[in-house]
Amino acid sequence: MKMRLVTILIAAFVSRAVPAQNPADITNYINTYKEIAISEMQRTNIPASIILAQGIHETQAGTSELVKKSNNHFGIKCKDDWKGSVVYHDDDHRGECFRSYDNPMDSYRDHSDFLKNSTRYGFLFKLNPMDYESWAKGLKKAGYATNPRYSQILIQLITDYNLQQYTLIAMGKLPHDDQGLASSKTGDKTSGAGNIQTMALSKPPAAAYPEGEFMINHTRVIFVKSGLSLLSVSEQYDIPLARLVEFNELKSQDVVEKDQLIYLQRKRKTGATEFHIVQPGECLYDICQSEGIRYESVLELNLLTKGEEPAIGEKIFLQTTSRTKPALLDTRSNQADQPKSPSVNLDAKTTDDAALPGTTAVTHIVQTKETLYSIARKYGVGVENIQKWNKLDTANLKTGQELIIFKN
Repeated sequence: MKMRLVTILIAAFVSRAVPAQNPADITNYINTYKEIAISEMQRTNIPASIILAQGIHETQAGTSELVKKSNNHFGIKCKDDWKGSVVYHDDDHRGECFRSYDNPMDSYRDHSDFLKNSTRYGFLFKLNPMDYESWAKGLKKAGYATNPRYSQILIQLITDYNLQQYTLIAMGKLPHDDQGLASSKTGDKTSGAGNIQTMALSKPPAAAYPEGEFMINHTRVIFVKSGLSLLSVSEQYDIPLARLVEFNELKSQDVVEKDQLIYLQRKRKTGATEFHIVQPGECLYDICQSEGIRYESVLELNLLTKGEEPAIGEKIFLQTTSRTKPALLDTRSNQADQPKSPSVNLDAKTTDDAALPGTTAVTHIVQTKETLYSIARKYGVGVENIQKWNKLDTANLKTGQELIIFKN
């Protein structure tokens, strides 16, 4: 009983120890430093969302005494190898030595180099940069901060202020323009993340993955270009060619026929998320590769047989067995010659009138890390249309939220 009481008291102390931050200060911080975060991600592959969240937290959104007197945005202490200017500040102990910088840019670059060049944080660079939750938890695991809630704080900041959009911009998945301003989580309509709906929908950019080896669904994987010899991959990673073909459920042992993920281990029997919504131009094999799950497992979980392809917008279960079989591609379209990998023209003008003849309503379940922009891109519709159909006041979404999509 005494131990439980002590635990509760410690938790309460930790909760009070995290200073409340003014949303306006956070918004101002993001809009001031987002360009640096984007450029640092492009230089070092550290997610811009993580960089900004760390900066917000460590500096109390730019208002802390330490950042004002040192330009130190990430609370990096001197260490033995630091030869630059220093300041002394009370932190875990009184009068601790912290690095001091001439300007914020130097602080951001030193923070990136600090993570990039340290073996302690090396495992983070094998993660998908879109996976900010694993990055946040990894930083805590590696000992970046002593606060037991450090990872939760970063994740909350990223979701509350849509910091993921800056990672998407850095990766070329969102247009880089002056409209991607941050807004407070109260839903300011005049600026901020809500303005993501005004970004022009253009051709979908190519998938962006880290160079070299990283992880999807706790499985080692690389991204390769079409025409690459599988034998060269086999030799580089010391994996028998037959095993490589087996891991990726390929028919050919010669060259890769399209740009795709190649797994260096056997994929998992279940996915990291509950389900996947079929996107335009996506076949079942593509889903298995993007989610890191075995083809036969997906067939079994979704009551499918080999060769059957689910229709666009269908929910594909990745962890539990579906009660019903998803609608099939040719069944929904009623066209025998319907292609298995349909494509959509995102340059085509969409209609605001959901009731036009020939329009079909589908239900989309929001998945982890999805944005209104990415969902609009899947269905080839406008962000503003999705907001109108679902009466959304902001661009903020919650995992598991149901959206109605009208498509031709």
